[in-house]
Amino acid sequence: MSTRQKTIDAARKRLASNLKSDPGLEDLLLRYDRWASDLYDGLAAVYPAESTMEKIVDVIAGIFAARSQELRNRDQARILSPDWFQSPDAVGYVAYADLFAGDLNGIRKKIGYLEDLGITYLHLMPLLTPRPSPNDGGYAVMDYRTVRKDLGSMKDLSKLSSELHESGISLTLDLVLNHVAKEHEWAEKAKAGDKKYRNYFYAYDDRVIPDQFEKTLPEIFPTFAPGNFTFNEEMRAWVWTTFNDYQWDVNWSNPDVFLEYVDIIGYLANQGTDCVRLDAIAFIWKRLGTDSQNQPEVHAITQALRAAAHISTPSLIFKAEAIVGPKDVVHYLGQGEHAGKVSDIAYHNSLMVQIWSALASRDGRLMAHALSKFAPVPTTSGWATYLRCHDDIGWAIDDADASEIGINPYAHRGFLAEFYANEFEGSFARGVHFQSNPTTGDRRTSGSAASLIGIQAAIENKDAPALQTAIDRLKCAYAMVFGFGGLPLLYMGDELGMVNDMSFLKNAAKAEDNRWIHRPEMDWSLAKSAEKGKGVEGQVDKAIRSLITARKSLASLHAATSTEVFTTNNPSVIIFRRKHASGNLVQVYNLSENTQRVSMHGIASGNLLEVISGEHLHIYEEIEVPAYAAWWLQQ
Repeated sequence: MSTRQKTIDAARKRLASNLKSDPGLEDLLLRYDRWASDLYDGLAAVYPAESTMEKIVDVIAGIFAARSQELRNRDQARILSPDWFQSPDAVGYVAYADLFAGDLNGIRKKIGYLEDLGITYLHLMPLLTPRPSPNDGGYAVMDYRTVRKDLGSMKDLSKLSSELHESGISLTLDLVLNHVAKEHEWAEKAKAGDKKYRNYFYAYDDRVIPDQFEKTLPEIFPTFAPGNFTFNEEMRAWVWTTFNDYQWDVNWSNPDVFLEYVDIIGYLANQGTDCVRLDAIAFIWKRLGTDSQNQPEVHAITQALRAAAHISTPSLIFKAEAIVGPKDVVHYLGQGEHAGKVSDIAYHNSLMVQIWSALASRDGRLMAHALSKFAPVPTTSGWATYLRCHDDIGWAIDDADASEIGINPYAHRGFLAEFYANEFEGSFARGVHFQSNPTTGDRRTSGSAASLIGIQAAIENKDAPALQTAIDRLKCAYAMVFGFGGLPLLYMGDELGMVNDMSFLKNAAKAEDNRWIHRPEMDWSLAKSAEKGKGVEGQVDKAIRSLITARKSLASLHAATSTEVFTTNNPSVIIFRRKHASGNLVQVYNLSENTQRVSMHGIASGNLLEVISGEHLHIYEEIEVPAYAAWWLQQ
């Protein structure tokens, strides 16, 4: 018998011994038998597998023993429907708890709103206890096991998750993997001289090794957090701080760190969390001579974490927050030996960027070219598609993609930054620049969807035709998000056309970070107005709801089906096509404010149902597509 199998068998016996009186042991062991190989192989690629397997089953036993019968029942149900997040019925909503409804109990009162909108997946932005401000919008976590006091308690969170489940809504929470706040218990113990916890971080007595790393490390926030290391007086050491000086990178090469996070994930799952968003996952493994992103060990670690979760809390899924290039991001859904074994969902950052790029240029050729180069992802996974989120937009236009179709990538990135900051003639956008890389010249963009899409400018200019055009443009953009396949995410307030909020400038804790411009407090008066179909909010609400309704009627939008993206003879019109046994779906998008003629030869023809409007359209060999039309044609 191999060492591998001996280790797996010994760990199984230990697990059974730990839980010998638990009535759920048989189910747990069945899951162990299914996932133990993935667990071992992930561990063996990074850690001493034998000793770590022995320790991890103790952690798994503790998680399972603490799991409520209600959640164990949910585990069994989700095992029978593992594609729940891939379903066309799945529609996500992303919000800050305090900005959306004040606190966790306030969110409970708004479940009806989400349910009526058609939401089945709720991502609440960072709510675990952060350090005092500044805290990077909550991403400098001081305690993974408590909730921000102003939001409530873990008991409140558990109650919320239970009520969400009753309404058919799954809960997602952020889990920051790359770093903790410098006030976290681990960091405090390290500063106090505890050698065990010093090894939880990257701490160097002098600048020799940090300087070697800095030669190839990019700066994430060059404006207000330059460099990647911070000197800590208490430890008399240079500590790795990728993002901010108060966020200490944790040392994932230490197996004790891995075990800590297995336990944290299990704890959050036991509060009723259905999905953990693996924040900054691309950064967790460091390697000299590289940018210390997207290293192979990241995927081995994720595989081991996911396998442990599948054994102890199988209703939990992983969402990778890996805002990286197309060639790298597919690995977070699994390629090669990790296919189907890492994260279940990953953000399709490239789709988001390409939508905004196409709308600015009125040209879909770059989008079609870039998206067509994506490698296939496992059919058990899915993309998280989105138009806006809490973060800035980094203009991640790949140099090769742009050059291959005759576009200067540097110039195009500059054009997009200027266009969406209203620094380009004819721009409809009202965004602002966020950060600037002096080496590359790249600039990122902050702004709400409604402000970037033209709604704010039209309102300010009291231009009714431009306003209608902007609303149509927003519907077109979100139709691409909802129609691409995967799990579409609606960012808080986008369903009401909420524009930039400048009030952050009056808050000293937020004023230096203009990403708060697109993190406004939810305007419930707009929601009431939308119910009555009034104003901009009523039109936008109607448009978003029509997309949600249409999506839920189409089996072809299941995430297991891939999307083909291509242009036609008219670059202002882009086509998405999804082939499915229930019937193919051809999506036609006009990226411009003018009617466009386009050939449909070999694509679609005949009297077809346009699913969003419910109307039948006769598709000839050449057709006219109205400004910013979004057609979903059922074949």
